[in-house]
Amino acid sequence: MIMKFLKKIPAGMMVVPMLLGAFINTFFPQVTGIGSFTTAIFTSAGANAAIGIQLFCLGTTLRFREIGGVVKRGGVLLIAKFIIGAAIGIGVGKLCGPEGLLGLSALAIISAVTNSNGAIYTALAKEFGDETDMGAIAVLSLNDGPFLTMIALGTTGLASIPALDIVAAIIPLIIGMILGNLDSDFRDLLSKGLNMILPVNGFVFGANMSLITIAKAGVPGILLGLITVLSTGVLTYFIYSAIRRKPDPMGMAIGTVGGNAVATPASVAISDPSLEPYVESATAQTAAAVVITAILTPLLTGFISRRIAKKNAAKKE
Repeated sequence: MIMKFLKKIPAGMMVVPMLLGAFINTFFPQVTGIGSFTTAIFTSAGANAAIGIQLFCLGTTLRFREIGGVVKRGGVLLIAKFIIGAAIGIGVGKLCGPEGLLGLSALAIISAVTNSNGAIYTALAKEFGDETDMGAIAVLSLNDGPFLTMIALGTTGLASIPALDIVAAIIPLIIGMILGNLDSDFRDLLSKGLNMILPVNGFVFGANMSLITIAKAGVPGILLGLITVLSTGVLTYFIYSAIRRKPDPMGMAIGTVGGNAVATPASVAISDPSLEPYVESATAQTAAAVVITAILTPLLTGFISRRIAKKNAAKKE
């Protein structure tokens, strides 16, 4: 009964547990803060561990011969996401100054729009894509954090991506891929872990979110979420489909804001103190965008996928 319900909702295996986790964290935060294993799982540390396990299990499904496709697809999505987000943010900053437009500073726009939620992308890739799409998360993980935001803003110091951070982000996937290629039985065993980890990961992600952040951020926060979905979701869908020469819903799947992006404004301000006055509002707005995009992007990706399937079926008739 539960599984049938979840399957009716786009990326429901992750989205529904995520909303449940967010509801509990918003109204009953003491539940996840009682200590021991409960707190260990449902805090940010638990979220990072869950994503790491997910990457490891994902790696076992990849074949060495698929690496070229992984880099190509992930690279296209990463570059499109970065260029679109940076262009919007820099354009607003140049035209309207550091205060931005409609309450949205360049710092808030670039921090949110250039970042994507890897966990949601992986869940959507599992449902609407293939193994190569899922492996593309290894490349997309490069936008998880302040590095690309700093590059876009032209700050100094941490404006380059530390090689060690890149390696650390993809080691679980590489280890899983090596083991999966060495032993098919091992691959079959661990690949099944993806089905188990998705709802767990969704709940953990939600348990680190608060629905109240939307109200606190107000209209600018909601607007930031919509900008992200429309620009790096809908627009990237058309760009990605044109490059692949066929409609591909995975272009829509990066129209999210990752949870780690909430910490990006403060991280960037450490490098450029002149941005400090905009950190508080940018942080709240980014947090709201995380929630907005986590709900809208799976729904739109599912809608696009169903529409493509209907068109393909009509052509065969």
